[in-house]
Amino acid sequence: MEVIENGLPYLKGNPKAIFFTDFDGTITLEDLCEVDNFGFGRDRRRALELEVLKGNMAFRDAFHTMIQSVQIPLTECLRLVQDNIKLDPHFLDFYHWAKRCNIPIVVLSSGMTPFIITLLESVLGTKPENIFVVANDVEPYSCEDETKEDGWRIKYRDGSAFGHDKSLEIKPYIGLPGENCPVLFYAGDGVSDLSAASQTDILFAKEGLDLVDHCKQKGIPFVPFDNWGSILDKMPHMLCL
Repeated sequence: MEVIENGLPYLKGNPKAIFFTDFDGTITLEDLCEVDNFGFGRDRRRALELEVLKGNMAFRDAFHTMIQSVQIPLTECLRLVQDNIKLDPHFLDFYHWAKRCNIPIVVLSSGMTPFIITLLESVLGTKPENIFVVANDVEPYSCEDETKEDGWRIKYRDGSAFGHDKSLEIKPYIGLPGENCPVLFYAGDGVSDLSAASQTDILFAKEGLDLVDHCKQKGIPFVPFDNWGSILDKMPHMLCL
């Protein structure tokens, strides 16, 4: 597994497709912030998500507020996430299929790299192949209140309103010259995917969630999916494999 910083690495081996995907709630069954006692709770998080969807609040500000509500050391957070968050059981089948077909999986996440790597490595092995991770990071900070321990906070990848504008990672691969230009896919579920929703050739949007509503409102074509099994069922036909 590689954590990507620059270049066009996904073209290695001349792949027929590149599969970009969200992580929280897309590869995982639920968002990492849904862990019990992790921050200020589901209702407040949902209220912030709705503000983002309405255009009243930037995603980076909403997510920063969510993360700042977590008053647990990073090592304990990683343990809680590893113990409580599960991957879609069909994702493993998709991962092995993509590996056999030389289709890179690129995780574009508004979450944080240490959490993503911890979960992927615990399920797929110590060094999963064919997966690239492009995400925000974490950084330590000193607490001004001497009665409290120093903590950690999110370190955003860029200065955009998203904190991590996922479209920036996709755009260099759009319209590449030559007959072997890969087909670009994206899978997502919610507010963190809005910048990427219209960038790829084919968009998979998880049924019943915010990304579907956004696509309907904006007239963005999408293929609904329930789980990674339904995505895998469609891929061979879409790529004429």
